[in-house]
Amino acid sequence: MKAPGMPEAAREVFGDAAAKAERYAELLAGPGVERGLIGPNEVPRLWERHLLNSAAVAGLVPGPCSLVDLGSGAGLPGIVLALLLPDSAVTLLEPALRRTIFLEECVADLGLSNARVWRARAEQAAGALAADVVTARAVAPLDRLAALALGLLKPGGIVLAVKGAQAEAEVQAAGEALRRLGVRDVEVLVARGGKVDPAATVVRLTAGQ
Repeated sequence: MKAPGMPEAAREVFGDAAAKAERYAELLAGPGVERGLIGPNEVPRLWERHLLNSAAVAGLVPGPCSLVDLGSGAGLPGIVLALLLPDSAVTLLEPALRRTIFLEECVADLGLSNARVWRARAEQAAGALAADVVTARAVAPLDRLAALALGLLKPGGIVLAVKGAQAEAEVQAAGEALRRLGVRDVEVLVARGGKVDPAATVVRLTAGQ
């Protein structure tokens, strides 16, 4: 399938990385759809629902850092963050072979020297990875996601979980589990990245020291 044209808002958000973002949209709409990594119905809304939604997370990432995108799938938000945060080291963590092949192709095609693909489950990578930030989008309910993500974090690191309208309810439901896991701060944030509409709802968890 053909990717929709890049909206002006996206051109402003991606700035110097706009051409690479446009190429990534083509990879998602073409090989991404052909291999079943995203549904064909998602193509018309690639920019608003997926690329700009992922880009909004970049503003919540503190400075140059090490970042793990947990369950990276087709690279949302991980590849978008690697494009927007060239000074950060991004690990795209994904257990499925067909997805890691696609991710490796994207990293090579886009020339992302700050990104690497690691094929493993979070449980397998725990202890081997210790990042400042873990991101996740549509991976698991918050209590389970936190348990997976905290094993990939340095003490005091943060989890940025992209959630939908039910974010507050998920936080309430996961409260006891998060306390048991040693999470010391939980916030529900609305991230617009300057231009994103609709905004991305992100749950930020801060790990204990």
